[in-house]
Amino acid sequence: MAGSTRPLLSDSFTDSSDFRPPPPPPPLPPPRSLDSTIERCIGRFGWAQFLQAALVSSAWVFDAQQTFITVFTDAEPSWHCTMAGRVDSVCDSFTTSKVCGLPENAWSWDFSPHVSIISEWGLQCASSLVKGLPASSFFFGCLIGGSILATLADSSLGRKNMLLLSCLMMSFSSMLTAFSTNIWVYAFLRFVNGFGRATIGTCALVLSTELVGKKWRGQVGVMGFFCFTLGFLSLPLMGYINEGRSWRVLYLWTSIPTIVYCFLVWIFVRESPRWLLVKGRKEEAVSILRSIAAPTDRNGGLVTMSFSNLPFEQEEGSNLDVYAAMKSLVQKKWSLRRLSAVMAVGFGIGVVYYGMPLALTNLNFNLYLGVTLNALSELPASLITFFFIDKLSRRNALIGFTALSGISSILIVVLDHFDISHGLLQIVLELVSFFSACSAFNMELIYTIELFPTCVRNSAIAMVRQALVLGGVFSPVMVAAGRDNHFWSYGLFGLAIGLFGLFVVGLPETRGSVLCDTMDEEESKERQRDNDLDHDDGDDYEVLA
Repeated sequence: MAGSTRPLLSDSFTDSSDFRPPPPPPPLPPPRSLDSTIERCIGRFGWAQFLQAALVSSAWVFDAQQTFITVFTDAEPSWHCTMAGRVDSVCDSFTTSKVCGLPENAWSWDFSPHVSIISEWGLQCASSLVKGLPASSFFFGCLIGGSILATLADSSLGRKNMLLLSCLMMSFSSMLTAFSTNIWVYAFLRFVNGFGRATIGTCALVLSTELVGKKWRGQVGVMGFFCFTLGFLSLPLMGYINEGRSWRVLYLWTSIPTIVYCFLVWIFVRESPRWLLVKGRKEEAVSILRSIAAPTDRNGGLVTMSFSNLPFEQEEGSNLDVYAAMKSLVQKKWSLRRLSAVMAVGFGIGVVYYGMPLALTNLNFNLYLGVTLNALSELPASLITFFFIDKLSRRNALIGFTALSGISSILIVVLDHFDISHGLLQIVLELVSFFSACSAFNMELIYTIELFPTCVRNSAIAMVRQALVLGGVFSPVMVAAGRDNHFWSYGLFGLAIGLFGLFVVGLPETRGSVLCDTMDEEESKERQRDNDLDHDDGDDYEVLA
């Protein structure tokens, strides 16, 4: 027995020494992100995605019209003397702003009094505060509306419903404005108009970009900028056709098409599948992704399987508190730092964007031609963003555009200081500054989309637009102060956009990055980025040592 046991023991030891543990199983692939899953499901960029994005982006046309409509409806019309002889010589020494110094029977409006609220309601001798009340009410309504309505698109209503509600509020208030009986009713309705309009651009931008993958995100976002420019340029055309007619007609012309647009949105526009997934409405999201997928990629089973394996959970309490998105933005340090930086840049851009067209009256150049050139300068700004969005570093482009705008604006002051007041040179610098501000604003909106996750993205974009409007609130004051000294207008414009543009230093670069959908996901990416930076610093230290 012993002899027979030894070989067995020997074989046992031999087998033990030759034993090799089985190779470990291959590591599981990293979970597919929501961004890449959506892009995989909808396939290439097809007509369904294009039509959705184009229809949503068209809201910017009506947004621009209501923003700049007061340029024509609230303008002070030209006038002429009606008496000959001695009165004529007195008229020759007066300007439009001093028309109230003449006898009532010594002058008359060149057109019917109904062409403007100034002539219809006899406001030519009113204070500048009263004359500017409707425009101020509009921007104040934008500030209040942006604060109250913006978070609803992230919390309860969603992108599509918020866009529809905002367009309806804007269109109906615009139609009611045409029936205003005095300046006070008019100013109140302009406030309501601004309140409703506040979130249109935000919802349109976020919804259109969330319907596509990252490959086309930048180009789709720029579509809205083109539409805004078209809306801006449509106003001079409507104003020219409406010349000599009542200002009320212009409000009707802009409100009725907006109501028609609301029906198109209600019927044809789809909700953001990202937002639906954040809210736990997976079946609706899959149905929408299947409907907008390219024809060769419409495989319902593939879409459902992709999302069934996606480790994605609804954020706790996201359906309960309508201000949860805003709270999340300010509670996280990294999120608050990003939000503060992009809002600071937005404020600087807003000062120039709204201030430059107003300050054209301070330059030695034709006012109407200058306004037209400013409107047209938005087109190349949008084209540059469209064609180079995939090649430009978001952070570096923002710094470059804001710096160029600031330098060009300050050079106008330098020319004035050395008594070089050539109108052509001034308008060239003004256009460069305004063009750079438009390009910076386009780039910042794309940058903000990529900096924040889906659950708070709409609120973040809204806060940036709020900062832009806040900059516009201060612009008229600077313009008025700069009539005698350009430093208080163009000098402050240049300092504001140049210095505030530096706030993006330290923010992460997002070009080509994957969109995150929850705060935890974005925070994990932020933590990984910090670890990579620390690791790189450690390697550099070892090399130096």
